[in-house]
Amino acid sequence: MAKRLETQISDSLWQALRERSASSGQSVSHIVQAALAEALDVQHHSMFQVSTSGAIVEGLYQGCVSVGDLRRHGDLGLGTFEDLDGEMILIDGHCYQARSDGTVTEAPDDELTPFASVVSFAADQTHPLPSVASWPDLTGQLDGLRTSANAILAIRATGHFDTVKVRAACKHESGTDLVSAVSDQAIFNFTDIEGSLVGFWSPEYTQAIAIAGYHVHFISADRQHGGHVLDLTAHDLPVDLHVVSDLHLAIPETAEFLAADLGGDTTDALDKAERLPGSQ
Repeated sequence: MAKRLETQISDSLWQALRERSASSGQSVSHIVQAALAEALDVQHHSMFQVSTSGAIVEGLYQGCVSVGDLRRHGDLGLGTFEDLDGEMILIDGHCYQARSDGTVTEAPDDELTPFASVVSFAADQTHPLPSVASWPDLTGQLDGLRTSANAILAIRATGHFDTVKVRAACKHESGTDLVSAVSDQAIFNFTDIEGSLVGFWSPEYTQAIAIAGYHVHFISADRQHGGHVLDLTAHDLPVDLHVVSDLHLAIPETAEFLAADLGGDTTDALDKAERLPGSQ
């Protein structure tokens, strides 16, 4: 969770900050955070990712990084767990596991993940969305807020939701391709609920590594409900955006990953796996 910092600086530093903000289009907050991160050797605006979307499409669900290690690389993100056992929601440094039986529990540090993406989240921009009529409406509004088609964007939105439809993948042994594995996914509908969206938008060129487009998970404020977002409606929803400029990829050293053929086009498979069942 972002913290507020109050300090005194000289008039010359303040003037330099204002001039840099005006010339770059970046907020003063963003410039200060970037400068502090560099001075303190903190990975600000870096995303840490475990494995690739292509490996998950092919059914490589062997865990290779622990939740404890993952949390050392960021405080917000998403992913899944070993054997595709539910949906991961990492928020405020806590990692939650939303399973297909509807339960949500905090994952222990020794739990393993085969695929996850995390950042140390600090909002560069905050935008209020007066009304969100559907998932396509949300993504369309977010498209209008993005300033680049080539930068990864981390997203957090905390507020009240009129409705949320989510899925949670059922546990499957490695070797079951992703499309087949999510064919029996559990779907849950929530109404009149407080909670948070966490996720990412990734450019098309990242398709072999990340999930291109929007990939968002939900967790309720009481941490009792969650999953992969399929649809939603909301009013007066504030959305925080965090631009990612650095990507660190942890390549699994499992025999299955090293021997797999990951050269295929995963676009159609990911599209089928990510969208609402029955939608076009």
